[in-house]
Parts: sequence; C-alpha cells; structure tokens
Amino acid sequence: MDFRIFVEPQQGAGYSDQLAVARTAESAGYSAFFRSDHYLAMDGDGLPGPTDSWVTLAGLARETSTIRLGTMVTSATFRYPGPLAISVAQVDEMSGGRVEFGLGAGWFEAEHRAYAIPFPPLGERFDRLTEQLEIITGLWTTPVGQTFDYTGTHYSVAESPALPKPVQAPHPPIVIGGGGAKRTPALAARFAAEFNIPFVPLETLSTQYARVAAAVQDAGRDKDSMTYSAAFVVCAGRDDAEVARRAAAIGRDLDELRSNSPAVGTPAEIADKLGPFLEAGVQRVYLQLLDMSDLDHVEFFAEKVVPHIG
Repeated sequence: MDFRIFVEPQQGAGYSDQLAVARTAESAGYSAFFRSDHYLAMDGDGLPGPTDSWVTLAGLARETSTIRLGTMVTSATFRYPGPLAISVAQVDEMSGGRVEFGLGAGWFEAEHRAYAIPFPPLGERFDRLTEQLEIITGLWTTPVGQTFDYTGTHYSVAESPALPKPVQAPHPPIVIGGGGAKRTPALAARFAAEFNIPFVPLETLSTQYARVAAAVQDAGRDKDSMTYSAAFVVCAGRDDAEVARRAAAIGRDLDELRSNSPAVGTPAEIADKLGPFLEAGVQRVYLQLLDMSDLDHVEFFAEKVVPHIG
C-alpha cells in the first residue's frame, strides 16, 4: 500500500506551512505530497489567503529532493491548456521528474465568482476538460522540431512548437478522478495512469472502480496499467484521547469522522477499517491532512499505522 499526504491550503496555509508538511512527509517516507487547487476556503476565513498550486509546487520542487509532487486536482476552468502544459512541464524539470498531474473539470462555483473565473455548465466543463487533456498530451508528445495543431470547440492550437517538454517521458503521470458514471471512466481510460475517488463509502468506491476497469478494458489497455487510489480524511492517534484531540483540532465530531473515514482511529483500528478497501482494489491512499500545523501526525501515521497495513 502506497500512502501520500494531501493538503487543502485554501483553508488557511501559506507557502511555509506547505513546505514544512512536504519536508516532513518526505523524511517520513511518504511517496508524494499533493495539494488541492482552490482559491476560496470552503469554511472559515482562509487566512492568509489562497496560494497558487503550480507556483507552490515549483517552489517545493526546488526545496525537496525525492518526494513526488502533484495536484488533486488542477481545475481546467482556471487555466488555458497551452500555458498549463508549459507550467507543468517546467515544474517537472525543476523537480527532476517528480511531478504528477491531476486534472478535473472544476466544481466550486463560489471561487469562480470570487476571482473572476468563468464557470460554464457541467457539460461544457467536461467538454473543456476533454479538449485540455487532448491538447496538453498532444503538446507534450509532439517530437521536438515538429509542431502541434488542434481544432476544438473551445480551444484551438496552430503551429505550436510544443515546448518545453517534461522530463518524464512520454509525460508526467495523469490522475483523473470522480464519481461520474460515463464520461469520467472513459476519460480515465483514455488519458490517466491513475484513477482516484475521494471521500466515498466502500460500496460507491467499488462501483466506480468497476466502471473504470470496464472502460480500461474497452480501451484495449492492460488491466494492470491503471493505478486505483482513494482519499480519506486522516485522524490517527495512539489512543482514543489523542484521536479525539486531533478531531477537535479540525472542528470535526469524532463519531462522524469515524463513520466517514477508514483512516480515523488507533493504528489497529485503521488497519482493520482499511482492509476491505484494499480488498476492493485500493492501491494508493491519499491522507487528507486538515491540520497542517500537526507535523507529529504525519510522522505518527508513517511510523505507527503504516506497518500494520499489508
């Protein structure tokens, strides 16, 4: 089982906070540090204010050395596909080839209003996401010295030199996720190295994994070419008192947390609750760390919980 740390900086974290978590996760042996791509807090004041995901990851690329870095997930509504391809390729070079690229359609309408970002209807957002994936992968895989052209409904590319290239070939791993029944599995099967579904119960996860597996088969891909991952809120402790303290620190009711996330409880409890998810096909877990000041939490999970999980 592969464990990664996933943070939500829009809730109130600056660059130094994210750097501290990334460095702690790296030293503790997690495989990756991922961050959300949001510009508005879902609750609270969000101070000191949002940080841009790819600016942040560029900084982290130069201040870490082994941990992989990515977004869960970049919103296709926030950026044009050409400049986004350039940004991700540049961060991949800055990190020595450690970037993973999550991309989604976007969903949080309030942050679009707050920062002057158009928010089209869902169907159009998925159309734009598809075109962005086609353009970004097309730019990255065009041989050096050749040009890339693309004509879409929302985006078109003419005689692009398709530079720079990412370090990773043919390009950084792409992560696609969500619970959509048709378009999401099809997009994952076409473009993604990893499929992620966050914060869902076991039955929902199993149903979506089956849809993606069928889409992978229909696309003619090897069934083992897709990594299946999930995301859960983490709230771990040596005993019930420590678990309760960490739940209170993030303003969550412990009983509610325990019922909604298998990554809540003591080490043995978490191992037992994660077991059925592993059996359902989860190969990688993103631990949503909501209290970014609690670096001991990051270390505790790696040292005391991970060894219990096969």
